[in-house]
Amino acid sequence: MATAEGTPPVATPARERSPLFSGLVGLASLGILLQGVWAGLFIHEGHGFRENWVNVHSIGGSVIGALALIAVIVALVQLRHRRDLVVASVVFFLLLVLEIFLGGLIGDTPALAAVHIPLALALMGMAVWLPLRATRRG
Repeated sequence: MATAEGTPPVATPARERSPLFSGLVGLASLGILLQGVWAGLFIHEGHGFRENWVNVHSIGGSVIGALALIAVIVALVQLRHRRDLVVASVVFFLLLVLEIFLGGLIGDTPALAAVHIPLALALMGMAVWLPLRATRRG
C-alpha cells in the first residue's frame, strides 16, 4: 500500500527487547540463587531438617515457577520473533516444574536429591544465561 506521496510505507521494526521479560527472568534468577541459600539452611548431614526453612524453600520454588510462567507468556506476546528466548523460556519453565515436582517428593524419597540438586545447578546456569541472552538484540 502506497502513501499519498506514492512512496511505500516504512515498516516499524519489531520490538527486540522487553524490560518486563528481563525483569521477570531477573527476579526468577534471584529466586533461584536464594533457593540455594535457603536449602543450605536446612540441609545438614546427620541432622534433622529445619521445617521453617523447608517451607520457605517450597514457597520460593512456587513463586519462581509463577515468575517463569509469566515470563513465558510475556515472551510469547512481546518477543515472539525471538525464537531463542521463547524456546529457552519454555524449557526454563518446564525444568522448574520438574524441579518443584521432584522437590515435593524428596521427603518421601530422599534419593531424589541426587537429581534435584544437579537440576537446580542446571537451572542456575539457565538463570544466568537467559537474562544475558535477553539483553542481546535478535
